[in-house]
Amino acid sequence: MTYKSDIEIAQAVAPSDIREIADSCGVETNELELYGYNKAKISLDIFKRLEHKTDGKLILVTAINPTPAGEGKSTVTIGLAQALNKIGKQAIVAMREPSLGPVMGMKGGAAGGGYAQVIPMEDLNLHFTGDMHAITTAHNSVSAFIDNHIFQGNELGIDHVTWKRVVDLNDRALRQAVVALSDHNGRHARNDGFDITVASEIMAIICLASDMTDLKTRLGRIIIGFDYQQKPVTVADLGIVGALAVILKDALKPNLIQTLEHTPALVHGGPFANIAHGCNSVIATRLGMKLADYTVTEAGFGADLGAEKFFDIKCRAAGLKPDAVVVVATIRALKMHGGVEKAELGNENVDALLAGIPNLEKHVENMQAFGVPYVIAINKFVADTDNEVAALLEWAKAKGHPIALTEVWEHGGAGGVELAEQVVELIAKTPSHFAPIYDADASIVDKLTTIAKTVYGADGVRLTKAVERQIAEYERLGFDRLPICMAKTQYSLSDNAKLLGRPQGFEIHIRELRISNGAGFIVALTGAVMTMPGLPKHPAMLDIDIDEDGVVKGLF
Repeated sequence: MTYKSDIEIAQAVAPSDIREIADSCGVETNELELYGYNKAKISLDIFKRLEHKTDGKLILVTAINPTPAGEGKSTVTIGLAQALNKIGKQAIVAMREPSLGPVMGMKGGAAGGGYAQVIPMEDLNLHFTGDMHAITTAHNSVSAFIDNHIFQGNELGIDHVTWKRVVDLNDRALRQAVVALSDHNGRHARNDGFDITVASEIMAIICLASDMTDLKTRLGRIIIGFDYQQKPVTVADLGIVGALAVILKDALKPNLIQTLEHTPALVHGGPFANIAHGCNSVIATRLGMKLADYTVTEAGFGADLGAEKFFDIKCRAAGLKPDAVVVVATIRALKMHGGVEKAELGNENVDALLAGIPNLEKHVENMQAFGVPYVIAINKFVADTDNEVAALLEWAKAKGHPIALTEVWEHGGAGGVELAEQVVELIAKTPSHFAPIYDADASIVDKLTTIAKTVYGADGVRLTKAVERQIAEYERLGFDRLPICMAKTQYSLSDNAKLLGRPQGFEIHIRELRISNGAGFIVALTGAVMTMPGLPKHPAMLDIDIDEDGVVKGLF
């Protein structure tokens, strides 16, 4: 059988007018800001009208540690929402926006796959409604103002700048840079560098802010460096909070698009889960819960990253209580965790599948630790054999884990009905006892250790001397009550990308801390993780093109 590519499938479906999608979920015409006929922003004024409406149920979709074989978390997220609508439930998707860096780098498109996609796929994966550009501009406006402030006399006495620049591209050459070489023959030159836009603190702020007032408060708290007395210098000290808010005024509004089956989709914000908190915006999630009976959202990469941060950072900040979790796995990825090379995944190998299951088991244990009811979703591939499927189902049955096969890539919502029915039943019968895994008042070291031991299965953490000094300084400044945002490889439960499966007997190496006071967390850089990715040897952009009729090709 010949299968169409994701972009061919997306281009073959005629989207409904976005006003019809808005009407189907209760968004009024005067609350829409149209970006053409197939996408729109929603005014934040809608919250005033819906203030007293009861919230719907919140479902998180997470996954095992990803492999090159793919686990299809976004595809299952979209397919589950479509399936819920197919069985008569009102559902909405709440997802993140893709970053242009990975789209042009190694990942390709990020709109789901097959018949479980959001559209317009090309727009979403490229410039969409301009949110990424607005965040990049706001972030770099801070950088420009800092260097101008120093050039013009440095009234604030800025001694050390910690604020880097950003760009929405994978560009390893920009990880370290020297700026201001031209100012007075380099008198103000200083070391600087670039992160990717999705690692920007302003991206995190957009995703955690509840409204414009909260956005401005958070922007003002951003620490850009320290003065000669080693006191923090903030964006509020620079006096540019208002200007940044103006740049971000439209980016704060959630975007409305649709799935291939015309299920409403709120796609807003795009922080990576390996270097940021990996969740879509609080505003979009809350709006989804006001508009639908079931909001299906996702958190990036494996449950050790995205789900942990969803629970410990996003839910803590926004007061959310998730009702259920779906843990996505594929037989292909489990076989890779069991030691099979990618080229051999098409061959039946039940032994390797069973050897890889401990990775899935650890993620399930983590969901249990947070007290949220869960279902395992097996994202079925065509090459999966009956014996492999039977072995996985038998394991789940023996362990008492609820599990459902899904074929949403091939069949859309119809391929996710079994999962949808299980999720609805689970929510109806099993109350959520959600709680973060560490207390906000715990010390920084205790928080780091709890995440490492409880979520990753590590023996503990190893801190550099520089990190020990940073912890002492953060405690002195009163930042020790902030949650922790671990920056760690997505490919392993450990901080070593090569350790697949469920590694044992390892420590998490903390090499640097970064304070994100506006976002409200401390970033802990572990292992060799980078906040500015590089391009692979064969970037995806080599395969992307557009013909004379404007049809895009090669976008995943």
